[in-house]
Amino acid sequence: GPKMVEFHGQQFQINSKDGKPLFTVDENEVVIGTDKLRVTGPEGALFEHSVETPLVKAEAFKQLRLESPTRSLSMDAPRGINIKAQAGNIEALSQMDIKLHSSDGVLLLDAETVRLPKLPEGTRGGSSISQGLYEICVCPDGKLYLSVAGMGSTCQEYSRVCQ
Repeated sequence: GPKMVEFHGQQFQINSKDGKPLFTVDENEVVIGTDKLRVTGPEGALFEHSVETPLVKAEAFKQLRLESPTRSLSMDAPRGINIKAQAGNIEALSQMDIKLHSSDGVLLLDAETVRLPKLPEGTRGGSSISQGLYEICVCPDGKLYLSVAGMGSTCQEYSRVCQ
């Protein structure tokens, strides 16, 4: 028709000049057989269900964004998830909590420096000179706070920070 092409059959296939299948459709699946799939719409690609792929890659010098504007974004892998920035930082920003949970292992912070700049400070401990050293203390409810280091522990279970 003037505004639509309709095809009835068991399979539909479009091949390149050299006979390579580029687009194949049957009752069970749609296969796009090119080396690169480019979606040029302003809204990007919209998937109503899951997406399965060995690689998601942005164009050269463009940012890659995985976004779910109204719901959550989930990545699942039975052998782990690796997030790596070889030449820059990794940032996690959240309006609410950021939770790191390991049900069977440890939480390892392996860095030259670990900083917690907004951690509240507790009361000064013993009379020894701390030389700018602090101890990280834990309240009974799990809240962390800094206490000026002393010869022994300066953490107090009922510190005013824990109240």
